[in-house]
Amino acid sequence: MTRSPVRSEFLLLMAAMMCLMALYIDAMLPALYQIGVDFDALEGNHYQMVITSVMIGMGVGQLFYGPFSDAFGRKPAVYLGFSLILIGTLISIFAQSFEWMLLGRLLQGLGAAGPRVMMVAIIRDCYSGPDMARVMSLVMTIFIFSPVVAPLVGQLVLLFAGWRAVFVLLLTVSLATVTWFGLRQNETLTPENTREFSLRPILRGTQTVLAHREALIYIFAGGLIHGALIGFLTSIQAILQDIYQTGAMFPVYFALMAIGVAVSSFINSRLVYHFSLRNLVMGVLLFLSSVALVEAGLVAKFDAPSLWLFILMMSVSTFCFGLLFANLNSLAMEPFGHLAGLASGTIGALTMMIGVIIGSLIGLSFNGTLVPMLLGFGLSALIALLLIRFAANGRRAEDDSSEAAAPN
Repeated sequence: MTRSPVRSEFLLLMAAMMCLMALYIDAMLPALYQIGVDFDALEGNHYQMVITSVMIGMGVGQLFYGPFSDAFGRKPAVYLGFSLILIGTLISIFAQSFEWMLLGRLLQGLGAAGPRVMMVAIIRDCYSGPDMARVMSLVMTIFIFSPVVAPLVGQLVLLFAGWRAVFVLLLTVSLATVTWFGLRQNETLTPENTREFSLRPILRGTQTVLAHREALIYIFAGGLIHGALIGFLTSIQAILQDIYQTGAMFPVYFALMAIGVAVSSFINSRLVYHFSLRNLVMGVLLFLSSVALVEAGLVAKFDAPSLWLFILMMSVSTFCFGLLFANLNSLAMEPFGHLAGLASGTIGALTMMIGVIIGSLIGLSFNGTLVPMLLGFGLSALIALLLIRFAANGRRAEDDSSEAAAPN
């Protein structure tokens, strides 16, 4: 199969737009405890809302940017998103209460949804099928260095200044990214794919996405895997600090666990040309669910493993995540090339909102042990596998019916 060429700058720019989400989450991980102390939000793990509020904003925002970009273009949607990011970041910098902090974080998420949705829509405008999966995997390979590096940067800033200085850094990075995008990225929405911006076509287009049974199953499966990742992100700071007492070394150990996604994303960009996306996803889900559930049982019986064994366990799990995200998104997006912006927004919003619900339940279940997080991994992967298996059986039944009804 011939592979379409991809410009290096295009990959870097798309990855930079995707990195905003990780930067606004992972750079704050080292500061979560201090923010909780400053705003009296430690009780009941409420300080985790500093993470989940961004994701709620991103989930809700993605419903809007797709139809907006299908009517006015990809670039105006990106500019709108960055405007909200900058406003939310300024609110967070000067917040004097936990409520104002969460408002700023919510606006950051609403804004970050714009570049995130448009990254997928722009790639879908230019590529499809295995080529899209390959480009998404390459973008993910670059992107993953953000969650590897971001906590290190956040910790470094905290050594010399408070957590507000981390937001100042994020503000600077956001301004640089939107300037780069404005100068170097062309508009990819073609005139024939422009859609009217009104409630009726938005509802009709969203209904088209939701009525596609197989795509909806991949959306739910993607949401479950995102939930496992969000559960990991909301729990990992407490796990490393409370159970393993890592102190200022937290970002180093976090980076070692996150690097698995980078490796697997790069490998995935090759695998998609040798295996069907569905079979690849099902195999990884079977492996992840089996391993995580066994780990949960062993930890419940024998207590927490050593730090280095835990890092190895999480590296295996994040390796699996890297083989799932791009492929599940590509499978869900595949039927909607004619309305990529709207489909990307709807799919992204549903995936994120399902993920926030599942991930919040996993994070709030933290009880001083590894069991809730590992169970979250295993059950999320298992349910996703069963859903995709159901979709495969449904498609096979439809194909058999079509063949039986066809004239001889």
